Amino acid sequence: MDVPETLTAAIAYFSDPQRAFEAAVEFRWPGGNVTCPRCDQAKFSFIKTRRIWFCYVCKKQFTVKVGTVMEDSPLGLDKWMCAIWMLANCKNGISSYELAKNLGIRQQSAWFMLHRIREAMKQEHKGKFGFGGPVEADEVYIGPVAAKMHKSRKAKVQARDGLKGGYVGKTAVHGMLDRELRQVRAKVLPNIKRETLQNAILNNVTPFAKVYTDEAMQYDGLSKQFIHKVVNHSHEYVNGKVHTNGIENFWSLLKRTLRGTYVAVEPFHLDHYIDEQVFRFNNRATKDNKLTDADRFALVMMQVAGKRLTYAQLTGKGTDSIHHPEAGTGQEEQPF
Repeated sequence: MDVPETLTAAIAYFSDPQRAFEAAVEFRWPGGNVTCPRCDQAKFSFIKTRRIWFCYVCKKQFTVKVGTVMEDSPLGLDKWMCAIWMLANCKNGISSYELAKNLGIRQQSAWFMLHRIREAMKQEHKGKFGFGGPVEADEVYIGPVAAKMHKSRKAKVQARDGLKGGYVGKTAVHGMLDRELRQVRAKVLPNIKRETLQNAILNNVTPFAKVYTDEAMQYDGLSKQFIHKVVNHSHEYVNGKVHTNGIENFWSLLKRTLRGTYVAVEPFHLDHYIDEQVFRFNNRATKDNKLTDADRFALVMMQVAGKRLTYAQLTGKGTDSIHHPEAGTGQEEQPF
């Protein structure tokens, strides 16, 4: 299948429901090897007029959306594919308000759609960093400026999180960048205690690899497992090849997206936005990797299957949702 090379071409191409359907089938089941997403069997009949299959084994009907992040969505494939294209390729993301205006849908629907696409963007990490070159590790706090918070809200957040000073209301995020692979991994952590940070590194970096960090005392002791080098930011930012400028560049891109496009993100949704930024960073075009907009779109489309995010899970109303009991749905968010 020839994937459109530009957003304009994608809009024109996928506006035809049949072409959008055929493209979705090809991404979902390459070569036309359709299987039932419920029982994984290939005994079915296809109802062409409704674009659905009937499985003879489990006696269930299914569409190309079933078993993907698009399942149960009333929005057409044309809108889904355009939204995926934009989120995969807009360097600073796209807000739900902007997407709603562009697609002619409600803002709440666009908000839910974007989070489902971020779920598809989430990459399964295979193997560890550090086999071919050094790994940079660093942490950052994301959240509102404590001095600008209302006194009552600041007191509530401080009591909940146990943080003081400028860290009140902020969420700890840790990241690592493999210089050889030019890939990054990042995730929200409950805290930045020594055990938490060092376990994150141990789980993602091969033993005895070169690990570069700043002078934070939480990294003391890494030399037992790795070749640990430190750059003291109170004196310098680069010491030969020892620096954390690569991962700090990723933090600047993440903050630019959060502050400029999304403006406000609740802590329990932050991992989704990090997954979005990690996907674009790891699949950016470089001199050694000539990825195009069409390639990034195709990568997301090939990752939509086998993942699901319900509205109840997203807003904290589901039994399997991990939200703080005092948190809201995330649609009424406090700005950074």
